[in-house]
Amino acid sequence: MKNRIKVARAGQNITQQQLADAVGVSRQTINSIESGKFVPSTVLALKMARIFNCKVEEIFLLEEED
Repeated sequence: MKNRIKVARAGQNITQQQLADAVGVSRQTINSIESGKFVPSTVLALKMARIFNCKVEEIFLLEEED
């Protein structure tokens, strides 16, 4: 699964730590999601979409092999 979290954060000028605090996870979790090492739960993905004021599909993308 690909994601656009880093781009979305840059667009709103927020740090990994600020995003982590807003959705209730650690900065390391945000880093792992951005690097593609961790796939977030549905609840976490929805919380992130709410922070970025967009749909989940705008920040998380399924790849062919997913």
